[in-house]
Amino acid sequence: MQFPSTPLFAAPSAKRSCTAGLRSALTCLALLGFILSCIAAPAQARGAPDSFADLAEELLPTVVNISTSQVVEGGGGPESFEDLFREFFERRGGESLPSLPQRRQASLGSGFIIDPDGYIVTNHHVVDGADEITVRLADNRPLAAEVIGTDDKTDLALLKVEADEPLPYARWGDSDKARVGDWVLAIGNPFGLGGTVTAGIISARQRDINAGPYDDFIQTDASINRGNSGGPTFDLDGAVIGVNTAIFSPSGGSIGIGFAIPSTMARSIIASLREYGEVRRGWLGVHLQSVTDELAEGMRLPDTEGALVASVVAGGPADEAGIEQGDVILRFNGRPVTEMRRLPRMVAETPVGESVEVVIWRRGEEVSLFVDLGLLDEEVVAALPQPREEPASEESIEDLGLTLSPITEELQERFLLEPDAAGVVVIDVAPMSPAAERGLRPGDVIAEMDQEPVTTPEEVRDHLVQAREEGYRVITLLIRRNGEYQWVALRIE
Repeated sequence: MQFPSTPLFAAPSAKRSCTAGLRSALTCLALLGFILSCIAAPAQARGAPDSFADLAEELLPTVVNISTSQVVEGGGGPESFEDLFREFFERRGGESLPSLPQRRQASLGSGFIIDPDGYIVTNHHVVDGADEITVRLADNRPLAAEVIGTDDKTDLALLKVEADEPLPYARWGDSDKARVGDWVLAIGNPFGLGGTVTAGIISARQRDINAGPYDDFIQTDASINRGNSGGPTFDLDGAVIGVNTAIFSPSGGSIGIGFAIPSTMARSIIASLREYGEVRRGWLGVHLQSVTDELAEGMRLPDTEGALVASVVAGGPADEAGIEQGDVILRFNGRPVTEMRRLPRMVAETPVGESVEVVIWRRGEEVSLFVDLGLLDEEVVAALPQPREEPASEESIEDLGLTLSPITEELQERFLLEPDAAGVVVIDVAPMSPAAERGLRPGDVIAEMDQEPVTTPEEVRDHLVQAREEGYRVITLLIRRNGEYQWVALRIE
């Protein structure tokens, strides 16, 4: 930034006294400091450069084009012309048509080099099912690639090529520092044209587009089209802050809504693929649900942040650390859990075996526990066994609109309850009642009320009376339905 050539302040006259001169100088310095601070403040936000040419020239050699091929049946898929004609022909009594011979189907994508030894990042869907993968460098050299590992949950893959010399590579950046409005560059191979550079800004962060269980996309308006998949999103420092993976478009072309996997997630996934050939995710061993306004009031929470523990896997890391059903996880490993869907990603990104601090809300106060994370097993489905109690009589709780009964063998058969179900079973729900409004139905099992186990209708009534005496307007019920737990809040005014 250039300053005016004319001095901001004239030098003090020699006729003035030393005291006046000193006072004037101090005043000038103070004013000058204030002006400079005002000028410097906006400089913290980086604007677009006059040209992206230097940055693009530096980064283009690190980006590669990826072509794949695989053997498919001659029809090319269930919606091919051949299959439609075959169905039409056979429905009219014709003989079966012979199948067309197998053929090779090719597709194109993008990737970027992360190591001079030839490790390349791309999308899982770019290489999924491929028999042959060819990587074409920026200088147009083709190299055969092998798959080191892929992860369909985050749509990431790691490839390896062999070259005669060290390859130019991109460095990872910190996507957590990226802000909405920051400038970014996207480089890839749209429509098979070859290395193409587009620029735009970050439009949004933490987007959930229902692509997978760990959605946390960066949204950008840099033009991303078919063939850009697997290519990098760079910040203005030339660091990779995202892996382009999806677009939203009614036509299939760019309309300025593209999505990139953040580098903080991609970097840990790729590191796991490189070391193990698979992704090893941390596992906490809990089933979660969101904290609603009514649940927050019923559990005496100050707000709706956190993840509510609906159930705990028996023998899992959370169980061994002392986390209980009904706890609300507020912070994980020093990071706030602002909403339920953020916690699975935090856990998955944490190394297996690491001991982490988990801050929970339990019965009106915060409690800190340390959990040794386990290895996530996608097939684990378990629930804590709970004690069975002696039966008691059926009773109607009119204020809630519920008719309740202890669990009996007859009710287990009638409602197909699980053998380990414990609590009181809902026999009937009155229309227009608080329970009906919250979706309760016959066959639901109430396991807890205000985070206290209940085994008889009398205990439910006693809890209701106590809650009213203590001035509460909401109670919480832990409901078990079809083997799954969920918390429900009922108003008792």
